[in-house]
Amino acid sequence: MLKQIEGSQGVAAAVALCRPDVICAYPITPQTHIVEDLSALVKAGKLRSEYINVESEFAALSVAIGASAAGVRSYTATSSQGLLFMAEAVYNASGMELPIVMTLGNRAIGAPINIWNDHSDAIAMRGAGWIMLFAETNQEAADLHIQAFRIAEVLRCPVMICVDGFVLTHANDRIDIPMQDEVDAFLPTFSSDQTLDPAHPCSVGAMVGPEAFTEVRYLAHIKQQTALLEITRIADEFYNTFQRHSGGLVREYRLKDAEVVVVSMGSVTGTIKETIDEERAAGHSIGSLNIVSFRPFPAESIREMLKKARTVIVIDRAIEPGDGGPVFQQVQHALIGEAPKVCSVIAGLGGRAVTRPALHRLFEYMRSDAVESPYFLDLNTQALSNFLSTQRCRSGCCHSCGSC
Repeated sequence: MLKQIEGSQGVAAAVALCRPDVICAYPITPQTHIVEDLSALVKAGKLRSEYINVESEFAALSVAIGASAAGVRSYTATSSQGLLFMAEAVYNASGMELPIVMTLGNRAIGAPINIWNDHSDAIAMRGAGWIMLFAETNQEAADLHIQAFRIAEVLRCPVMICVDGFVLTHANDRIDIPMQDEVDAFLPTFSSDQTLDPAHPCSVGAMVGPEAFTEVRYLAHIKQQTALLEITRIADEFYNTFQRHSGGLVREYRLKDAEVVVVSMGSVTGTIKETIDEERAAGHSIGSLNIVSFRPFPAESIREMLKKARTVIVIDRAIEPGDGGPVFQQVQHALIGEAPKVCSVIAGLGGRAVTRPALHRLFEYMRSDAVESPYFLDLNTQALSNFLSTQRCRSGCCHSCGSC
């Protein structure tokens, strides 16, 4: 059913169609509207679920862990510092192989405080053992949640759906919300084969010593590799059921004959596609590769799709200070031994808009021989020059101004 609704409402509607038994809620911008909408559905009797208000983000995921370990379908949502606050529980959920689904309304991490969108929060948890899928549009955000419960329960692995804060969560879009019987046919009733039972007590997440911990982490690694196949298979089944492509590992755009390929994740991909159309009209051979599955990282697929390109431009919406873009690092590693020149671009931090004019300037710059990497899109060099000059004078390492 087509609806013109806010992205958060679309996500909430999709989650409700998956019939979660327990919803754990603690508000943090920009995911709050999702759990608010789910609360309204429960209160109105339209969703039969145990809705639990908790005192913190750590408690939200901890309650989801307990509910999932008890054998019921569990869901929660968070953003930014909320994800960092629950970091211990994030690792516990994957280590105990619990099929929890969590929405992450992507938001920058302070200090200084910033409530707007980038991917710093997701990147901070990339080694936690969760499957991490990034939505490009609000339609995909809704669709990915339906697939996420299936993926999580098939693999016994938690899934994090990353939805760009404000850009998607607060944008009104036309979203096709499936019917309940369609989702029921696609997503079987949850049946756990590892359930805590007071009549048969057991320990979950018990201590493991040096003699076995490497093997435990190896199994987590293998599970991620297996997920590459399952994510693809379930995306194909989703298409067969709902007749639209959504999810999967990667998505290409005008890639077949592209000499230059732009790699990205999340909502910025839409702006990149529009800019590519304009670049194509000007005679430039350029295409796009959108990474949907950041964890597991589809290195082989990316290698195969990019190996014939002349230049690969990786746009990161997060940075590791002193190093560069985390997605760039992975793409570069995937292309070891191949011909493309791989360039790192840092863009859209803290919600700064990534515009078509800025992208055109970027692509023109990338056609030059001397390319700085990482390159910071729309960097205010004048403000930085003034600040850095002051800092050098204070440290006594610059004598050009004659004041130190």
